[in-house]
Amino acid sequence: MALLRAGQSPVQFLERHVCGDWGDLCAEDVAENEYAVAHGLRILSSYTTSAGDRIWLITEADRSATTFLLPDEY
Repeated sequence: MALLRAGQSPVQFLERHVCGDWGDLCAEDVAENEYAVAHGLRILSSYTTSAGDRIWLITEADRSATTFLLPDEY
């Protein structure tokens, strides 16, 4: 619903996530992601849609799936 409300495509956020643009993360979380990429751990990105909703993308450690979710769904 958040992406529909914003009129944005999930691909827009997935491309950023895949390229290592982790979005709105603090320095510690960015460092955790860099470590996770190097060591095969779970990766988290956080973005704000144009409508102001926050969305998270989480890629599993085995890279089998990436999930879009709202913070209150975690």
